[in-house]
Amino acid sequence: MADSEISTSLSSVTRRMLLAGTALVTAAWTINTFARWPTLDGDEPDAALRLWKEWNEANLRTSELCRRQQGIEARLFETVGFPRAEVDLPEEGGPVLLHSQDQIEEFFGNDPSTAAIQARAEDNLAAHQARWDAADSELGYSAAKQEEETAALLEQELVDALMNTPATSLAGVASKLDAILREGESSEDCPDFPWPFIRSALADLVRIVQRIQPDRIVPGTDWFASSSGASDSSGSR
Repeated sequence: MADSEISTSLSSVTRRMLLAGTALVTAAWTINTFARWPTLDGDEPDAALRLWKEWNEANLRTSELCRRQQGIEARLFETVGFPRAEVDLPEEGGPVLLHSQDQIEEFFGNDPSTAAIQARAEDNLAAHQARWDAADSELGYSAAKQEEETAALLEQELVDALMNTPATSLAGVASKLDAILREGESSEDCPDFPWPFIRSALADLVRIVQRIQPDRIVPGTDWFASSSGASDSSGSR
């Protein structure tokens, strides 16, 4: 179990560090590229911005499907409970809950003296699983979970494509930073490195683009507007 937890933690950290590294590479690329360009934003379509729009829709849909799936799961848990077998063993200090056939086999082993108890546990688990499956079919939990997983896979493919597509406008660069923040940070105001710095860079890009093109919709605009409003209100007190 410890190895599993460490592996999961490292995987999460690794992904966030890769995203942070992408942000730094993006910033360097932007400086070198726009230093050679006569204008900050051209009229040519930006492939990165187009991909961000597709990713943004996928991200919002995945979040919506996740909430829906979690709501159905909560109803299943409240009405049926997760499949399990309850084995009453006084020598173990009370009832033991076993949630899978593998757990039952591991718990009882090959001890002939507990064969009858093991058989009852397996029957109880199968009966509980049948109730769960019936409720699942009625509420559509498995279907909702599959739909969420499919949407999440598309979202991942789109964000990978976005990060591998050179931006050709400041709005395109902002789209990458916005995606990095929303994919990587644990909360909108996460204080851990490098998220405050990426938020600051995104706010700078939004400010520059809106100064040049006031009507331009820039990824990260909503976050920047709320952040500026909070800052202004705090400064006036």
